[in-house]
Amino acid sequence: MAAVHRLTDTANAAVSPEETLTHETLADNEFPTIRFLKSATSQAWVDQAIANMDEILLDHAQCERKAAAVAIQIMAQYPAKPALVKALPALAQEELEHFEQVNRWLRKRGVKLRAPKAPPYGGRLRSLIRRQDPHRFLDSLLVAGLIEARSHERLGLLGQHCPDPKLAVFYRGLMASEARHYGAYWVLAKREFDEELARDRLYGLATVESEILSTLHHHPRVHS
Repeated sequence: MAAVHRLTDTANAAVSPEETLTHETLADNEFPTIRFLKSATSQAWVDQAIANMDEILLDHAQCERKAAAVAIQIMAQYPAKPALVKALPALAQEELEHFEQVNRWLRKRGVKLRAPKAPPYGGRLRSLIRRQDPHRFLDSLLVAGLIEARSHERLGLLGQHCPDPKLAVFYRGLMASEARHYGAYWVLAKREFDEELARDRLYGLATVESEILSTLHHHPRVHS
């Protein structure tokens, strides 16, 4: 477990006040840190993932595809929000680039692309998004940000523990992107809503997110 917490500390350092977000219009001197996740990933998840890297890669590809779709969906739902329209297309494009990069790793390993059955994580988080605006808008940003934050942590753990040195380097390289992504969603939430309100809601969502992951899913997944 100690190794996992050390990696979490490394992730904290990755989201520094000096780091620039993907989009200049969203540059901000205050970033949320990985600490807004209410629990660190367990060693059991690390062991499960490392023992099933092909399955993790398959799921990771789908995570990147879904993340791109979420960014586009939020932008489409709120086309009158200039900051979203500037930020989210580029974020979605980067997610699709990562999708293709993971696909290349699958091809290298002789694994055919398929969509493994999704774990309950994403569906349960999305079920927390309230139905009416402005609550739906805030929750959509925060849930997307939480998922990106957990991805940032777990891809970093893969980068630390993966026995394939080149694949480990690949995963370590993705950490900064995931940090920018969850930072972008948080900055958008702060700009559109009162910061204290956003932080309170984030706290509640992060608590549930931690509870969802408290029991290891029986299938190896990025968010299991």
